[in-house]
Amino acid sequence: MSKNLCPSAKNSKAFMTKKQILFSVACLLAASSAMAQGNGTAGITEATNMVTSYFDPVTKLIYAIGAVVGLIGGVKVYGKFSSGDPDTSKTAASWFGACIFLIVAATILRSFFL
Repeated sequence: MSKNLCPSAKNSKAFMTKKQILFSVACLLAASSAMAQGNGTAGITEATNMVTSYFDPVTKLIYAIGAVVGLIGGVKVYGKFSSGDPDTSKTAASWFGACIFLIVAATILRSFFL
């Protein structure tokens, strides 16, 4: 009976040694890949700088769109006023409100994100 236990004990010991070696190699690989991931802050900082660099051109674009909308609104209000349309004040208020909204929205977004 002791003869039967010896070979299986030897195989079990060899299996455990192989298992320990494989586990050690896996731990080393995991540790080295974890160390390679440590410089993520540089990428996040670069992405933040890229996104914040777009705010000045986008803000100027929104102001330009507000100016164009204001000019078009002024022409429409003048046309309605000249023709004697009773709905002139409502049109003027809506166009003026749209221009104010664009300017305030651009300013608030800029102050919120920068």
